[in-house]
Formats: sequence, C-alpha cells, structure tokens
Amino acid sequence: MNALSRETSPYLLQHARNPVEWYPWGAEALELAVRQDKPILLSIGYSACHWCHVMAHESFEDEATAALMNQYFINIKVDREERPDLDKIYQTAHHLLMGRGGGWPLTLFLTPSGLTPFYSGTYFPREARHGLPAFGDLLRQVAGYYARHRAEISEQNGRLLAALHDLVPAGGQAQPDAAPLDLAFQQLLQEFDERHGGFGGAPKFPQPARLEFLLRYWHASVQGGHPNAQALRMARLTLTRMAAGGLQDLLGGGFYRYAVDEAWTIPHFEKMLNDNALLLPLYAWLVAAGEADHPGGALHSTVEKIFQWITKDMQSQQGGFFAALDADSAGKEGWFYLWDREEIRAILPAGEYRLFAPAHGLDRAPNFEARWHLQRVLGDAELADRTGVAADEINQALGRARARLLEHRARRVAPARDEKILTAWNALAIRAMAIAARHLDKPEYLVPATRALDFLHQHLWQNKRLLATWKDGHGRHAACLDDHAFLLDALLEMLQVQWRDQDLAFAIDLAESILKHFHDEQEGGFFFTADDHERLLYRPKSFGDDAMPSGNGVAARALCRLGHLLGEAHYLDAAENTLRCAWPGIQQVPGAHASLLTALEEYLQPPTLIILRGEEGALEDWARRCRRPWAPRRMVFAIPSSATGLPAALSGYTCPRHGVVAYVCRETSCSEAISDLETLDRELAPSF
Repeated sequence: MNALSRETSPYLLQHARNPVEWYPWGAEALELAVRQDKPILLSIGYSACHWCHVMAHESFEDEATAALMNQYFINIKVDREERPDLDKIYQTAHHLLMGRGGGWPLTLFLTPSGLTPFYSGTYFPREARHGLPAFGDLLRQVAGYYARHRAEISEQNGRLLAALHDLVPAGGQAQPDAAPLDLAFQQLLQEFDERHGGFGGAPKFPQPARLEFLLRYWHASVQGGHPNAQALRMARLTLTRMAAGGLQDLLGGGFYRYAVDEAWTIPHFEKMLNDNALLLPLYAWLVAAGEADHPGGALHSTVEKIFQWITKDMQSQQGGFFAALDADSAGKEGWFYLWDREEIRAILPAGEYRLFAPAHGLDRAPNFEARWHLQRVLGDAELADRTGVAADEINQALGRARARLLEHRARRVAPARDEKILTAWNALAIRAMAIAARHLDKPEYLVPATRALDFLHQHLWQNKRLLATWKDGHGRHAACLDDHAFLLDALLEMLQVQWRDQDLAFAIDLAESILKHFHDEQEGGFFFTADDHERLLYRPKSFGDDAMPSGNGVAARALCRLGHLLGEAHYLDAAENTLRCAWPGIQQVPGAHASLLTALEEYLQPPTLIILRGEEGALEDWARRCRRPWAPRRMVFAIPSSATGLPAALSGYTCPRHGVVAYVCRETSCSEAISDLETLDRELAPSF
C-alpha cells in the first residue's frame, strides 16, 4: 500500500496497491521532492477513463516500471474531478509546452522547486508503438535530461511561465455589441456536420454549450421576425442523431461521454453525470419549443431516460448525485453494454425479435469487436413499411423488448461507480431537472433535485465557504469558480419552479462569495481559484468553453439575472466587466465562447422578469401559463404570500388579499399589478 490508501477518491484508491510509491498532491510529496531534489512525475486522470486504466495496467502495476518511477521521481496522482484547478493549469501548460492538446491520462514531469513542467504527454505505452516511446525508456531519458540540463530547463520554465501569465487577459474598454452572435452562428455553420449533426469529425463530442446557443439564436430570430431555420435544424439534427445513435444507452438511459466516430455510432463507454446534466435541458427545450416528434416519441423518451438514469443509478441515499460509471467492466471496455445476436434472439420472443433486430441493426454486420452496440437504425415508419406492423404496435413491442434486455443486462458485472459527490456536477444536474420540471410540467423532477440541493447546502456549504467534493462522510477541497457559478445558476432555475426563502438567501450568499473571492476588480472577469486558494503555478482566468461551460460565462449570466431580480447594480456591473475583459477573445473566436455569448445576449436584451404574488395553491396555474411556450429570455418567479425576509426589491411587489397578481418587468420598468390572465397574455405577447 502507498500513500494513496489514505484518500477517499475512487480513482486514487485504484492506485493504492500499485508498486509505485504514489502520493496525493500535498505538502508531504512537494516537500519531499525539494528535499531529495527529484523531479515530480504528475499523473492526472479519473476513475471512468479507459486509457487511464490501460496505462495503469501496463505500467503502474508493472514492478520494473514502478522501480524506475520510484528511483528517479516523486510520483503524484491527481483525480482531475477532485482537483479541476490542477487539471486546468497543467492541461494548459502541456498545450503550451508541447504544442498539442492534452487529455487523460495527463503525464507531466515537474521541477521540484517551481512545480513547472519541463516535459509532458498523455498516455505512454509500456512498449514503444504508434510513434510513442516505451514508458520505461522515457523515464530514463527524462531523468537523465533533468540531471544534465538544469540551465536549459530553467530557461524553458521561464518562457513557459511568461506564456501562462500572458493568457490571463487584461481588462477592456470596448462596448459589447451583438456582432459576435451572428459571427458565432456563421462559424458553427461552417463546422457543422450536415450528414450526422455535431461539429467536426471523429472523435465527436456533443458540445452542449454550442447547441444551447443555437436554440437561443433561433428563438431570438423568431422574435425578431426573421426566423433562422438553419440554427434550429442544426440543433435538432444533432440532438436527434445523438439520441438514436450509439451515444445514448438505449436500454438504461443516459449518454456516454463521446463518440469515436463521426456518425455517433461507437462511444467511449464511460457515463458521466456532468455530460448528462448538460444534455437534459437541451432535449427538454426542444420538446418545449414544439420541435419534438410527438408526445411519447423519441425526444420525450430521451428526456425521461436521462432523468431516470441520473436518479436511479446515480443518486445517493443522502441526496447527492455520484460522479460517473466506468467505461470498463469485467476487464473490457464496453463489455456491460455489448450484445451477441444469438443472445438477444434467445431472450426475446420471436415476434419481438422480428421487429427489434432490424430496428437496432442486428441484421447488419457487428459494429464493435464482433458484437453489437445497440442503436436505432430504422425509425417506426420505415419499420412499419418493411414489416407491415402498425407503428403503435411497434412502439409497444420494442418497449417490451428493451425491458427484457435491460433486466437480463442487470445480471452482468456492472461498471464501477465513482461515488464522489461533486458540487459543480451536482449543480448542473439540479439545474437540468429544474428546467425540465418547469418547461415540461414535470413536478416530480423537483423531488430528486431538491434532495440534491439540500445535500449541497447542508454538507458542502460550511462557514460561508463552498467545498468541491464529498466522499465517505467528508467534504474536501476548496471549491473553484465553476462550483459557485453553476450552483448559483441552479438556484435561480430552482427558484423559478419552486420558491423557497432559503434558496434565495443561499443564492445571494453564493453571489457575494463569487465577488469577494474570485472577482478581478481591476481587470474584470473571474479567476478560476479563490483569492485564498493554495498557491499554484499561476492563477487561471479562462473564458472559453471546454468539456464544461465556461465558469466566467455562467457567472456573468447568473449575476446578470440575479442583478435584475434584486435590482443590485454591483452584480450587473460585474457581469458587464466580465464581457469587457473577455471581449477580444469573443470577437476573435465567438464560437468557442458559447456560454459567454448567452451572457452577452442577456446583457444586450435583459430577460423579461415576471413576478407572481398570491396564495401558494393559486399561483401554479398562473406560473404554468407564464412558462409556456419556451422563451429563454424570460424568468418567472411565483412568490407565495407566506414568503418571508424578502429583499427590498422583491417586497415592493405587493401580495393581494385574494387571488394572484402579476408584475411584468422589462429592463428597469415594471407594469402595474395585473390581476387577470387575459391582460397578462396581452402583456406577455412580445416576449414569446
């Protein structure tokens, strides 16, 4: 056992029995590296990562390789989900140092004093192949170079540190305008895959921030009187193809992380909470916008399947949501999800198999290592034409078949589950369920979302500071910008479907914490780490989206919304200054800043704010009317007469003795109290 045995992260514990003398990131390892004058081998990964497992089996479990690592280096393992700060910093450093993108596992060699990487890579095989050196040979070469070339390393480190600090943008004086919105659409249109949906070729990621931008861009064009059908088509085609293809688990629900091919056929089989939490609102919005096939159809079903996967497979008894399911089981990638044709034939009655086989490609060649990864290749109408069976009967038969196969699959060795509860990812899931509950009239979605929110508030919010992760009864690690911004955003969504006084108070506390600990008051924008965070290589302030939406983009949007709700100018100013600071990057590559473009859109055209006051039982009918049809630049808050401790801006919306009244606010002006639905409909018409 090595020092990782004292950790709670499932990923770190996977390596606790390695012959490598691993340490977690911390004072013990960092001081030891300085004392022994050994470079640090920093390995960053996560529990559901397939290639992390491959490198572990090939190298970290190998006695000879471990001996080299122990001889020449101080070896540190980091769970990138627990420490996104370290991952963000060293992924960026790797890109600058090596001139190519990173990924996981990320392998870096750091100087012990400055913790600056002087060589890096991702996966390295135990034996040389595919143009990659054998890991053992690389270890010897790096150790030798460190021993003989200190001056060159020092000079290179100086250049790297200067480049890292140059990435932190200075403030700007430009006045943000709408031009990047149109330019972003044109960029996305050029990158769009017209055949399969999505952007670019293989490997293909969903990129939900871009899809959200396209849906909002389409809706804005409709409101402006010039509907942009291309924007809607791009989002709808992508989401439809993803749902029908191999990216979705058609039996158990939920989406895998990404597809290895451009047609969404074969995924990397890890299933992550954050990916599904980001996709759920997109499908809900598409349905709410009236763009689904029909009630009970594929897109409705996709929403329900994501929700069921998150709540059934990923929610802890305490309420928080777990992080991920592994890509591997029984020692093989995707083994849990793959099928033999004869296995399915033996499970299903003949009538069901007759429909299921052509619907899911079993009459075609195997698509993954001589087996089938299930996906929908024929729609109901085409299948009805081919078989002569009515479409409604097909739906019922396929539903029964999927249920039988799911029951059979449950007997297999399941993928390992990473039972960390991550604040940022839980916030995304809470937001997703609140959005789906509101727009699809699914109040049952609020129950798991509320449990998760209360868990975070009770266990991860301690002494007015937020923690990033919870495992085995303990909260750990200082929260970063994303944790705060995503949770603030989630609270604003929850308040629009379920008003609770404590949630508003929590939102205000979070907003103040963001401004106090993350805000760059001189230059604008928000740093990724807090002002009292552990001192690291540099303090990043990034604006572009990656696998997650930009924390700066989400913070700017959420603060803008909270500022309008409460009439607080300092929230609005912080959002505006974030856009000003990010403006050069937004102008240059707007398509890479989709989250900030949402904030820009709401800065230029503030949301219509609808405040409803009345008795709790009477409010819901009015709220339901205000929420439909889908309009992204509209916020609805149904505040019951029992609400207490309201801020001054909200206490001015007086509550009637009987019935409900509505106040419709645009920018800095509000309507008189509206007490009947017909008048409300006329007042709201411009915002739909």
